[in-house]
Order: sequence, then C-alpha cells, then structure tokens
Amino acid sequence: MTQFHPSFLDEAGAEQHHAALVYVTEAFAEAILAGIESDSFARAALAAALRELVATYGEESVAVFAEHLPSRLRAGEYSTKAKH
Repeated sequence: MTQFHPSFLDEAGAEQHHAALVYVTEAFAEAILAGIESDSFARAALAAALRELVATYGEESVAVFAEHLPSRLRAGEYSTKAKH
C-alpha cells in the first residue's frame, strides 16, 4: 500500500486535484438544486472521501492525515471567506 502524502502535489497532481475539485463542486451544486441540504451532502462527501482514502492508503495513513485537520481548519485552509 502506498503512503498518503496529501500536502505534496507535483504540477500534474495539482492540476488533477483542481479538476477533481471542480467536479465535486458541481456535484455539490446539483445536490443543492435537487433539495439536499448542504450539510447532509457535505457529510456524505466527507464519508465517501474517507472511505476512498482508506481503501487506497489504509486506515493508519488516513488517521495520521486526519490528526492534522484541526490545525489546518483553524488556520483557514478550508475557508472560502476571508478571516476577520
């Protein structure tokens, strides 16, 4: 099983990451238009993403990644609005 290094993306990986994010954003918008609550979709997307990562990298690698999420969240890495 390969190691999970989410912070390292080469140029091709960054392009693929951006393209995938566009697809996820479009799916999110379609779900909202279909009447699915945004938080329900977001939780389902997180669950699906974690399942896929675990299937690819294993529980331990994904757990290590998840341990770093609180500091990344607090730093605003996933925020869409400017911090005040």
